[in-house]
Amino acid sequence: GPVEGPTAALPFRRVDIALGCSYVGADARGLLRALGGSSSEHPATLLLRGISVRDNGNLTDVTEYKVPQENPDSSSPIVFEVSDELVSIPHAESLLHADCEGEEVICEISLYSSQRAGEGPCRTSWFVATLQLSGGISIVLVLRGPHCSSQEEKEEHEATLHPKLRIPMSKEGTLLTTVEFQLSSRNTSLRTHLGSSVTLDCHFALAPSSSLFSLEWKRQHQGSGRSLFRYQVGSAGPEAQPKVHVDVSELLGSGDASLSLEGVSVGDEGTYICLVSTPLHQAQNIIQLHVVAPPRVRVIPAVVSFERDMTTTLTCNIAGYYPLDVSVSWTQKTPKDDMEIPLSNARFSSHRQSRDGTYSITSYLSISSATARAPATYSCHVSHVALAEPISVSARLEAPGPEQTGSEGLVGGFIATVIFIVVLFIVLRRRADKPKSEQLLRASE
Repeated sequence: GPVEGPTAALPFRRVDIALGCSYVGADARGLLRALGGSSSEHPATLLLRGISVRDNGNLTDVTEYKVPQENPDSSSPIVFEVSDELVSIPHAESLLHADCEGEEVICEISLYSSQRAGEGPCRTSWFVATLQLSGGISIVLVLRGPHCSSQEEKEEHEATLHPKLRIPMSKEGTLLTTVEFQLSSRNTSLRTHLGSSVTLDCHFALAPSSSLFSLEWKRQHQGSGRSLFRYQVGSAGPEAQPKVHVDVSELLGSGDASLSLEGVSVGDEGTYICLVSTPLHQAQNIIQLHVVAPPRVRVIPAVVSFERDMTTTLTCNIAGYYPLDVSVSWTQKTPKDDMEIPLSNARFSSHRQSRDGTYSITSYLSISSATARAPATYSCHVSHVALAEPISVSARLEAPGPEQTGSEGLVGGFIATVIFIVVLFIVLRRRADKPKSEQLLRASE
């Protein structure tokens, strides 16, 4: 038959992506209010202009973004127009289709730094834009703002300074910026099972004029923190550490700063920070790592024989789970019941923690022959965050069988027979003793 060729790659198309943002913490001179102990928010738009994305045929309705107001005032949203000429925008397709996928995008922009250019009055400003998608993607963009390099350029742009930030803006009223440094992660929150291996994603890209200075991974948990990995370009290299690994060749070659953890324990849970530094800037991604372990459930005894005037206790042992929160309930079901009946008379032990950090608990259910209905099934149900669905383990309460009923009849018949024989023996003996007494009476006469 005909040989099919490789599937053709989807063509690329340049589109504009406009994201609603908040500009945080700068006054009219572009200085951080945070330095003075206060902050402010101002509406802003992050306009990713001409971003290259794959065209899967659903981009026919995409049009060029038009700035709504060409002469903004101090109350108008600040429009940051971003070019990816030097550094590409990561996860651009996820940003473009966020609305269609039902994802929320949280965008925050703030001033990173501002420097004078030479002896003149001109300043070069850097901004940082942080994007967070509800699906887990995190993106940090370090943007180089508009600048002038001479007094003539300063005078030329004096009439077009942004009314709030007092830096040059384009004829359309936007602030022209260029991405010089980007840092991204696919997941800001991860859940992994105890004893497994996990990779914390962290990637970066730099403009050709910039270079990597260092990478550091930190972990924080319950108020304490420590450095897990640190590498500085030009140094002898990081020391080998158990369980923790970063591929330095990938770090320097492709910007892959991901951290791998092997044999995850409860002690590895916490907040991980990927900190990438250049000679001029720093950016960080924060990833929450949650460790889980599913419970093991056992009910003893598995079969209970129904006996009169007795109380039997079922024990449900739940062990090896993490984190602490666990839900335990009991139900009863007989052949006549259409559904399981919840029981509320269970007792519980206190939580116990083992050396590996996991927890255990025991639940007790007492069954009285006066109220129990046999045959019946008693089930212990356990729900936990590490389980896709609850675990149910059952014990059977059996009704008395024919063998048990027959044995009770035999015992009763035996006892009755013994009593009859004893009474008969007494009666016969009395009759036998009566003639003897009469003979003795006659002889005495």
